[in-house]
Amino acid sequence: MQVNRRGFFKVCAGGMAGTTLAALGFTPITAHASTREYKLIRAKETRNNCTYCSVGCGMLIYSLGDGAKNATSSIFHVEGDPDHPVSRGSLCPKGAGVVDYIHSEQRLKYPEYRAPGSNTWQRISWEDAIDRIARLMKADRDANFQVTNSAGVTVNRWLTTAMFCSSAASNETGVLDQKFSRALGMLAVENQARLCHGPTVAALAPSFGRGAMTNNWNDIKNANVVLVMGGNPAEAHPVGFKWVVEAKNHNKATLLVVDPRFNRSASVADRYAPIRAGSDAAFLLGVINYLLSHDAIHHDYVKAFTNAALLVRDDYSFNDGLFSGYDEKHHKYDKTSWAYALDANGMAQRDDSLQNPRCVINLLKQHVARYTPEMVENICGTSQADFLHVCEQLATTAVPNRTATILYALGWTHHTNGAQIIRAAAMIQLLLGNIGMPGGGINALRGHSNVQGFTDLGLLSQSLPGYLKLPSEKQISLEQYLGENTPHALLPGQVNYWSNTPKFFVSFMKAMFGDAAQASNQWGYDWLPKWDKSYDCLTQAEMMTEGKFTGCLVQGFNPLAAFPDKNKAQRAFSKLKYMVVIDPLSTETASFWQNQGEMNAVDSASIQTEVFRLPSSCFAEENGSVANSSRWLQWHWAAAQPPGEAWNDGKIIGHLFMRLRELYQQEGGVAPEPLLNTRWAYNDPRDPMPEEVAREASGYAVLDIQDVSTQTSLKKGEQLASFAQLRDDGSTASFCWIYCGSWTQAGNQMARRDNADPSGLGAIAGWAWAWPLNRRILYNRASADTQGKAWDPKRALIEWNGTKWVGLDVPDYPVTAAPEKNVGPFIMMQDGMGHLFGLDKLADGPFPEHYEPTESPIGTNPLHPAVTWSPVARLYASDKAMMGTASDFPYVATSYSITELFRHWTKHALLNAIVQPEQFVEIGSELAKEKGIVAGDEVKVSSKRGYIKAKAVVTQRIPRLKIDGKTVDTIGVPCHWGFEGTTRKGFLANTLTPSIGDANSQTPEYKAFLVNVEKV
Repeated sequence: MQVNRRGFFKVCAGGMAGTTLAALGFTPITAHASTREYKLIRAKETRNNCTYCSVGCGMLIYSLGDGAKNATSSIFHVEGDPDHPVSRGSLCPKGAGVVDYIHSEQRLKYPEYRAPGSNTWQRISWEDAIDRIARLMKADRDANFQVTNSAGVTVNRWLTTAMFCSSAASNETGVLDQKFSRALGMLAVENQARLCHGPTVAALAPSFGRGAMTNNWNDIKNANVVLVMGGNPAEAHPVGFKWVVEAKNHNKATLLVVDPRFNRSASVADRYAPIRAGSDAAFLLGVINYLLSHDAIHHDYVKAFTNAALLVRDDYSFNDGLFSGYDEKHHKYDKTSWAYALDANGMAQRDDSLQNPRCVINLLKQHVARYTPEMVENICGTSQADFLHVCEQLATTAVPNRTATILYALGWTHHTNGAQIIRAAAMIQLLLGNIGMPGGGINALRGHSNVQGFTDLGLLSQSLPGYLKLPSEKQISLEQYLGENTPHALLPGQVNYWSNTPKFFVSFMKAMFGDAAQASNQWGYDWLPKWDKSYDCLTQAEMMTEGKFTGCLVQGFNPLAAFPDKNKAQRAFSKLKYMVVIDPLSTETASFWQNQGEMNAVDSASIQTEVFRLPSSCFAEENGSVANSSRWLQWHWAAAQPPGEAWNDGKIIGHLFMRLRELYQQEGGVAPEPLLNTRWAYNDPRDPMPEEVAREASGYAVLDIQDVSTQTSLKKGEQLASFAQLRDDGSTASFCWIYCGSWTQAGNQMARRDNADPSGLGAIAGWAWAWPLNRRILYNRASADTQGKAWDPKRALIEWNGTKWVGLDVPDYPVTAAPEKNVGPFIMMQDGMGHLFGLDKLADGPFPEHYEPTESPIGTNPLHPAVTWSPVARLYASDKAMMGTASDFPYVATSYSITELFRHWTKHALLNAIVQPEQFVEIGSELAKEKGIVAGDEVKVSSKRGYIKAKAVVTQRIPRLKIDGKTVDTIGVPCHWGFEGTTRKGFLANTLTPSIGDANSQTPEYKAFLVNVEKV
């Protein structure tokens, strides 16, 4: 059916606001009218960003309501923003159906309560909900708060209530979450990053200095070679994948896809190479061996910009799967030997001739020599022909004028050695000279719209905003904390930017505690909770099952569907006294106590957990900023009010915070000082405005200050322009130092909309604002040679003009540091170098190594049988007992996403439920034939932890592989269905997954575990 544009909007306004008409075939013909005609139907246009993946696509939201007093807005249409420089008007099937999410029948409209043992929800008032929750929290905090530890050290921590924070809420909500939780002394604070991209930060920060996507979506078009491995962007990030297609079409780029499945990305690849799930490290280390043994590295880059020439201590070693310093009793390493050999001045020794056998490059050659093409084929199942083709194509970029980019996502992070897989990729790019270059980099494709932002804001157990570390109980004073967290340069004349840690930390404390933070009380240092161990998701689930937690706040998170081993999570939540769920939608977590037959076989009457379900606004109903994968902070605006009695997250947190503060003021209690001294100076403290919080997050002058270096002055209360203005004397405040400059005296930089790209290289500096300091490509000094001239003049990013560094991007470097000063381009590192040898920054080794998944289909490690899997992975005894073996569970399973659904959100949207209504799994055609399974059969997929039932999709997309002489089949398990939503009810896929975590980030293993499959 064709209608004109005006008619299209009239139809929408006339009563079909509950769905997306375009997807039903009602498409407007080419528009000839101007946007002014929208006023004829009283339509308001609001600019926003998609709430799903991290591409951050621009949206135009159209709503009824002319802004008159008492008029109620109603959203009836959403379309892509043609001005947005990444999405350029496009939306994927998830974004195109977002109106159905906004108007979902599962939207929560009123606060609800589930009494202990009850099998129903009952409606309650906001006042009663806030008061009851506050009193439960206060009672638990007063009963279990630890002012001091057993050694008498002030720790001010509350370990019996947890908080899971959203990965799609705004950064401004994240600031309030951090203030709220730390003011109360919570250590068990987590967000979705722990369960997705935790290994990214753990791997990229020790490699380059920061744990984020190095380049950006637009820059992918500049690549000559694109390696997609550990991800499927054509499926999970369809609009972002357009830039890969652009690289192919306009830059003649070669696309390589390495994956267990022949997926949508592979369908347009120049070469697809199958690989066994869980063997990625072996493949990548094989690539490194190829590059080194074939001398296919960018020699000038490697020698000048990496630590290849630095010498490692004589007592460092690696033998039979173990690095030096392994403590078998405690399953961890003493990392003392993982360090440079130092000279008398404490500087790293180096040998520019690269002849010394203790040079990093020579130790690396020795380490990877075992990863021959034959060994890669034996471990990975990848044919030598496919493997060598990938190596050869990557090797073509070991020259100044060609670059490769690597795109990955959860296929690399969801492993027990996920951080080391990513480390190996980082090392490849350093050897090829592809870091800091246009068209290069390691592009970590974040999966949620603001998981980058919530990681930036430190909403993880041991973190603070801006990647500062939360103090441990062993750091008994501010002096000790700063001394242990402020690094010293390891080579002369390096920037070593983390040396500014005191400025970042004190400015954070001033934003956190305001006037109460003074030098005389160490800027409130004792008010921060001090950790004794990590209270990550795996630890929390274990402690909950042991009855060591009382309560849990869940905000925009669905841990029952996200935690590993769903049945363990259900048991854990059943041990709680109370749970508070803040969400726009009904979730499985909020209903964990409901019996859903096989899908959730529980006895509701025996579960005594009080549950509160609080309705919150969605992205389209709030102002604020979100950080996409490219580190762009994009401001969006509310197009309507939330439905019914729903509140925005900030208002819920504000009311709860103020009620708790009132209770402590009126009734007293244990350790009220951190709560009462937290700065909460908002115009309406019960409903902080996002704009207020954003200014606070960026930073402001606490006192009148004079900047001698720049000859500028700031008056008290003025916004800072840069984190270079931060001080450690209490005269500046910035809640998140890397966001400093996002809101200046000139206004909200995140709201900028200049999409000009005069260079044609995608260097779009005027759209939104990127941290740090609006840099679009990190480490961009490395894009120029040692003389300051661009390696590739056709893709010059920044260059030295004789006086300063100038170019298309903000230099990630001191702007006046002349090339002859030999200041390294990796300014966050102590030596200024990109790290091939990771020093002591990772828990499982300074070099990557292949370890089998804990549930291995071959039960051994061909490289070192005595050390089959990671010796330092996180594994509790109770979880170890739930690990299966190949004798009972002979097939490898791997989880993944599909284009039409997004985790557990879009199953609440009608159109998405129509196109993907029913749970399925993918089975290779050879295995299906052997098992007598045909397409459409119902099958039961079982692991040691439980089972799911789903329809079988029989496909040739999943190849059968030969691993160490054994035939290995793979089962593909999409992760979207559950017992809440508009789709047909299904099983939670994490019922199958093991509870074991990466040694560095504790991110669980979702991508390689053992199952059996049988026809029902």
